[in-house]
Amino acid sequence: MAFSNGEAEHQWIQNVQSGGAVPCLPPEDCPNGWATPPGDTFMVRGPEYVTTKVKIPGGQYLLKPLGVDWIKGPAKICEVLKNKSHRVRKAIDEEVSHGNQPFVWAFNLQLPSKENYSAIFYFVSLEPAPEGSLMDQFLKGDDAFRKSRLKLIANIVKGPWIVRKAVCEQAICILGRALSCKYVQGSNFFEVDVDIGSSIVANAIVHLAFGYVATLTVDLAFLIESQAESELPERLLGAVRFSELSPGSAGTYEVPSEEQQETAPILPARLWRSFSQLLQNPSNSMEQSPSSENINGSFHKEGADGNTNW
Repeated sequence: MAFSNGEAEHQWIQNVQSGGAVPCLPPEDCPNGWATPPGDTFMVRGPEYVTTKVKIPGGQYLLKPLGVDWIKGPAKICEVLKNKSHRVRKAIDEEVSHGNQPFVWAFNLQLPSKENYSAIFYFVSLEPAPEGSLMDQFLKGDDAFRKSRLKLIANIVKGPWIVRKAVCEQAICILGRALSCKYVQGSNFFEVDVDIGSSIVANAIVHLAFGYVATLTVDLAFLIESQAESELPERLLGAVRFSELSPGSAGTYEVPSEEQQETAPILPARLWRSFSQLLQNPSNSMEQSPSSENINGSFHKEGADGNTNW
């Protein structure tokens, strides 16, 4: 399922890539846009990780980059690919009507704010997932399996010190353990809606980062964690780089009238002040209080012993 850089792109993929509110640009220069960073930017578990804990560069992606939506709406944006009027769903349906069977993966990061922003990253496979592969198991598995396996790697490529301090420059997160995730599956798509506001710590970090979003360059990679020797080495599903996004460039998402969606939670001012004080006192940043049990499983570094730490 890997693809080569010289593989000819289908016209519909090009149309989706260029159809969002922010443009698709070269990774070395993508202000207020998105790009695909090199897979080797990310370190993943190597073939002997179980015994050696050695990681290797991520290499080629399993999925092809399809597009990015930077959007906001009157309510939290959910289940985008079930919306038949949405641009990506329309593109999928049109391809299916032509006898093709693309399969689209969507990762919808719901950002906690009054404006109900979402950053949605789309990837596509033009072939079925190999039988028995981790991708196949993930698609056919239950939510408990999905919650324990879907991993996000975040790299801060460029940004102010305070954001680097909060995110640890490279952070690893098992999404379902850290955040509330909703899994939406159709015959030709799989969408993960990630409610960042469901974690106090993630909520605070995003509030902080959002204040600097116009100066940030961030790489995000998605993969299914390998937990047994037979599943190694890990393979990246796909990754995206977004750079210097302007909140004002976000497109408007029209929620279908039949959908009833809750408003995104806002971080209480008292908790935000506490988190700000934590950042201003780095010597205390590794200490956990009795109320910090939600930190485990949130953004962390993966230690040499294979354990994950905040």
